[in-house]
Amino acid sequence: MTSSIKFIATDMDGTLLNDEKALPADFYHVFNELDAKNVLFAAASGRQYQSLVNTFEPIKDKILFIAENGTLVMYQGKELYSSTIPTPEIHTIINSIKAIDNTFIVLCGKNSAYTETTDEHAIEEIKKYYHNLEFVTDLLAVDDEFIKIAVLNFNGTEQQVYPIIAPLYAQTHQVVISAKIWLDVMHKTASKGAAIKELQRIFDFKFEESMSFGDFLNDIEMLKETYFSYAMDNAHPEIKQLARFHAPSNNEQGVMTIIKQQVLK
Repeated sequence: MTSSIKFIATDMDGTLLNDEKALPADFYHVFNELDAKNVLFAAASGRQYQSLVNTFEPIKDKILFIAENGTLVMYQGKELYSSTIPTPEIHTIINSIKAIDNTFIVLCGKNSAYTETTDEHAIEEIKKYYHNLEFVTDLLAVDDEFIKIAVLNFNGTEQQVYPIIAPLYAQTHQVVISAKIWLDVMHKTASKGAAIKELQRIFDFKFEESMSFGDFLNDIEMLKETYFSYAMDNAHPEIKQLARFHAPSNNEQGVMTIIKQQVLK
């Protein structure tokens, strides 16, 4: 069915990784088989680039990194694509988010992520996804090229943050719920899908030669940009409705199962 696949992109949390945040046991074996067939493989995540590099250290020069929900694309240590937000806009958005109770902000720059929080529970959660993290006293004083603002709310961003931030910024920026407790604000044109469109141009593969796997709302554009779009069994209902195909859950190594069945068979 899918012997013509030239490109595979997979989300990380809730998709490739199990609930313990571990890679599938046979991941590197499957990756090496894909590599031998010249199939490009991309980790497409809301996670920071440095965090992804640490996860895939043994193959970091063979894998494409679609980091920070598509705002930064890296390959072999070089930037292929990025989508930045002007600093004055960043400051306006940060001030709006600061008005929301029980909410923690991670300002994502190309060099590092930055946070003001001293809350230990929040820091523990933030460090799962941002390995290059600087603690600052004032986010508005940070100097970097900014690609994203990530918002953490343990009571749920769909209920607590999105209804406040979306009316203010959804017309001018991409406001996306990336997990139950995370929300991202990015450049209006930024998404995992926009990053894949750019990669199609750079590496010369077609929509029909693309496969992707996702579980949450920040995967919508990626699934739309690839013909063989798979929703995980544990995916958000909207993702299941959108994807053309379904894969077993992240805890059943669904990504590996489909790749072995459809691409490597």
